[in-house]
Amino acid sequence: MVSNAEGKISPNTEIGSVTLRVSDLERARSFYEKVLGCEVLEETEGSLALGVKPDRVFLNLEDSPGASRPSGATTGLYHFAILVPDRRALAVVLERLVRKENALQGAADHYVSEAVYLADPEGNGIEVYADRPRSEWHTADGQLRMGTASLDVDSLLAAIDDDRPRESRLPEGTRIGHIHLRVADLEDGIRFYRDVIGFDLRMRSGPSAGFLSAGGYHHHIGINTWAGIGAPPPPEGSSGLQHFVIQVADDSDVERIAKRARLAKLEFERQDEMLVIRDPSENRIVITAGEHIS
Repeated sequence: MVSNAEGKISPNTEIGSVTLRVSDLERARSFYEKVLGCEVLEETEGSLALGVKPDRVFLNLEDSPGASRPSGATTGLYHFAILVPDRRALAVVLERLVRKENALQGAADHYVSEAVYLADPEGNGIEVYADRPRSEWHTADGQLRMGTASLDVDSLLAAIDDDRPRESRLPEGTRIGHIHLRVADLEDGIRFYRDVIGFDLRMRSGPSAGFLSAGGYHHHIGINTWAGIGAPPPPEGSSGLQHFVIQVADDSDVERIAKRARLAKLEFERQDEMLVIRDPSENRIVITAGEHIS
């Protein structure tokens, strides 16, 4: 890998959207609309773009009947994380999930955020979370303090402290906050996302997980080796993660990433104003500037 001395990725970088291949598009649509509260913003034959109105697409579903999940442990999606604007919005989501008897996989207080976890009908992991104010985040020994403590569910639900109707849709301002990936080698993953893409390493969790971000955020990218060191990528045509978008500030960011990728002798494609690249574990990434989210 190469040194990132030529500059970090822009501080206002975000994860733009996530694209999943699903084996049953209508089943997935029903879950994301009726259970999670997304809205279909665009529909074409074999695909759906979901998000929140007026025009924030953060999830794309591609129909692939017969596609199956890998039978063994592979690299790929651990979960994608939907960031809601505040605690009340998270409480409304939690209440809706319980009311619809959707099985939760967990709930946690991560010190920087509060979160609930579930999976869609295809088994794709989902986190829905709300950030705590940055003034409440703490560092120790140069690392951001994040962890996993029990979520105070009663306190969270108490955030619904008014008589307003419970929203059936995710509120405006909801977006993808981060994505967490399974990788084959932690150090290779850290070098790629830090030295080539340009994120800062915010925290390591033992020898098996790392968290990276732009602009001092707790993390835009999480990576782990919990599927096993040296885990293979999913077989071609599997359901699950197809790619995710890193949305940078402008084209100069894209050019700097392309330059670092060339110096690292990594293969990538340029498609108009986008750069398409794979991390060392074959997770596919689209890097694009401004409004070019897909």
